[in-house]
Amino acid sequence: MSENKYTAESITVLEGLEAVRKRPAMYIGSTDIRGLHHLVYEVIDNSIDEAMAGYCDKIKVTLHMDNSCTVSDNGRGIPVEIHPKEGIPAVQLAMTTLHAGGKFDNDSYKVSGGLHGVGVSCVNALSEFMETTVKRDGTTHRMTFERGRPTTALEEVGPAHSTGTTQRFRPDEEIFEVNKFDFETLKKRFKELAYLNSGLEIEFKDERSGEREVYKFEGGIKSYVRDLNSGQNTIGEIIYGQGESENIILEFALQYTTAYKENTHTFANNIRTIEGGTHLAGFKTALTRAINNYVQSADLPKKLVAKLSGDDVREGLTSVISVKLPDPQFEGQTKTKLGNSEAAGLVAALMYEKLNTFFEENPKEARTIIEKVVDAARAREAARKARDLVRRKGALSDNSLPGKLADCQSKNPEDSEIFLVEGDSAGGSAKQGRDPKHQAILPLRGKILNVEKTRFDKMLSNKEVRALITAMGIGIGNGDDEKDYDKLRYHKVVIMTDADVDGSHIRTLLLTFFFRQYPDLIDRGNLYIAQPPLYRVHKGKFEKFIKDDEELDDFLLSRAGADIRAKATNGREFTGEELLGLMEEIRAIRGKMSEAELAGIERGLYMALINYKVRISFTHFDRHDAEEFKKDFLEHGFRTEIEVEHDDEAEKDRTYVTFENENGHRKRLAMEFFHSKLYKQAYMALEKFREECGGYRFSLISGEEEREISGLFHLYDEVIAEAHKGWNIQRYKGLGEMNPEQLWETTMNPEKRSMLQVGIEDAAAADAIFSDLMGDNVEPRREFIERNALAVQELDI
Repeated sequence: MSENKYTAESITVLEGLEAVRKRPAMYIGSTDIRGLHHLVYEVIDNSIDEAMAGYCDKIKVTLHMDNSCTVSDNGRGIPVEIHPKEGIPAVQLAMTTLHAGGKFDNDSYKVSGGLHGVGVSCVNALSEFMETTVKRDGTTHRMTFERGRPTTALEEVGPAHSTGTTQRFRPDEEIFEVNKFDFETLKKRFKELAYLNSGLEIEFKDERSGEREVYKFEGGIKSYVRDLNSGQNTIGEIIYGQGESENIILEFALQYTTAYKENTHTFANNIRTIEGGTHLAGFKTALTRAINNYVQSADLPKKLVAKLSGDDVREGLTSVISVKLPDPQFEGQTKTKLGNSEAAGLVAALMYEKLNTFFEENPKEARTIIEKVVDAARAREAARKARDLVRRKGALSDNSLPGKLADCQSKNPEDSEIFLVEGDSAGGSAKQGRDPKHQAILPLRGKILNVEKTRFDKMLSNKEVRALITAMGIGIGNGDDEKDYDKLRYHKVVIMTDADVDGSHIRTLLLTFFFRQYPDLIDRGNLYIAQPPLYRVHKGKFEKFIKDDEELDDFLLSRAGADIRAKATNGREFTGEELLGLMEEIRAIRGKMSEAELAGIERGLYMALINYKVRISFTHFDRHDAEEFKKDFLEHGFRTEIEVEHDDEAEKDRTYVTFENENGHRKRLAMEFFHSKLYKQAYMALEKFREECGGYRFSLISGEEEREISGLFHLYDEVIAEAHKGWNIQRYKGLGEMNPEQLWETTMNPEKRSMLQVGIEDAAAADAIFSDLMGDNVEPRREFIERNALAVQELDI
């Protein structure tokens, strides 16, 4: 281990922080869910840098009930002494100044991943509060900030028996559109980091749901490839290699499977490079060259001697390539592509040497791999011949469009749209109801092929897929040069399926096809999903088409008018717009209750908490109020225990309260719950009800009839039931249930319809979800179902 000094002099200053709050997207990519998670990545990157430098082997990440996050490590701790130039503690400088950090002198850290030094200061600037605790030189130091500004000076808070840094922050609701961390997204990233840093332990805990994961992989990226291939039929052993050249460290692991899809993951300084870059180019070059070299030089049967392309040698390959380099150049602020030109040649040379050595030392393994890639080459050649044959016969040319395609009259692609419709019945309605000048209809019989599990040549032989390819006119092929998007015959490609399970499945199969075969079609904004209505509401000559349950409730309430009135305990009456507003508020509280149930807080306990006579805060757990609090909750049927535990990482006490119901079921809540939106918003909504209505008892008046209602949810259900009276409501499950005029008016008429435009917000997440849900491996699908089972509201079996 190197003995580089990491002191106040290591912190270099470049500029200040205000710009971050003005233009956050410039620094963290966006202010949506990706930007929110980016904050966590930036903080953990600093801990990972300590691990890469050899000073840290354990990181702990905790998500709290108030949506704050704590990241702690057992590294050296950020320096706390006064900076010689700036005259303030070095930790304050690192936390409050953009481009201030220990990564610029190429001495404190040989390689690092953070946002070129803007990382933790950016997180601080975009956080409502941040608390930094440093254990160093036998002392624990703490400093707090709000929106990037110090609120306390750096102070000593006690002795320290270890070293490390703990950062706790809550993202600023003024900045972020979404302010709720996603456990699954973060879990995936932390697991990656544990694979990439062999021996590093990452503990991840979500106090909102009680979930906990611990990742530690002594096998490093070999374990990563093994896990990626779990459930697959593998070919041979995992090939692993590492090397260093001109300060660039390369580590790679690869293994072939009997599948057809390539599964390559590339990283630079632990950053996932979704778009690849120069290290991926070097890897591809070396792999193709090494295998071709072995084919030509080894004593192989004549049937195995063939000139192999890059696509051939990567079919069914699972690989992980990780490079670590001193000065990474990433294209784009969010680091999706490595741009260092020197990396391509160095990676190619190192890898070529390692692969050659492996093939020479393991001829049996090498032959198995050659058989696999030669088989891929034959299939590719068969696919090319099939494609050429199809083209020669004209089936992929404009002169021979599919027979079942009802084309539009317009030859201008910008004015033309094609509807991909499920089944002949819906296809018939769509053909009769369309505008023939601009709208083409292609009915698809049954479920198209799942292209995620299918080889290219088999996909081309599928009748429905070929009809789809032909109708679009772009062409098809593995290479971008084989497709010409300028020849797209319709600038709106619209998926129009039924609102049932089969319709959803067909839509997913089509989305898989477009995502894998025509990603540029999505990037160009040409792909859409039609939004047919779910309901037809009619009374006499009046009819209206409605898209979902919420809109149906709103419509019925708005039409109820003065016929329905709700009279509160204090005599206030709600009707018309006011009644609609009341119902919306009750619906929002019900939504929060469902959210609480997903977090493991039973309905009775949640209602008792948000209904408590005063808003619960820390003072309710000190000696004065604790007994009264316990007594009140005992009346609600809950025994309570209040515990104070010492948090060793942050060196401070945390308060927990455990509720036990009459059946012995226990729920433990950290104090942060009472600062969460889940608690605060519902409590304030109920407080508003108590102030404006005098309680939760109402009289419901409908015409001449009046009856007593107890409870908000009961009131909501009864009002909706009253509003339903007199209306005929038809629920559509299939497009074929609509006559052509209805389908035109509701779903196809450009002046009245609503459609969803398909886009890719996160290419890596999209790739992962298609692989998990549509691929060969069953395990990820089972996990997905288990994870989301409680969130299912309607199950159509």
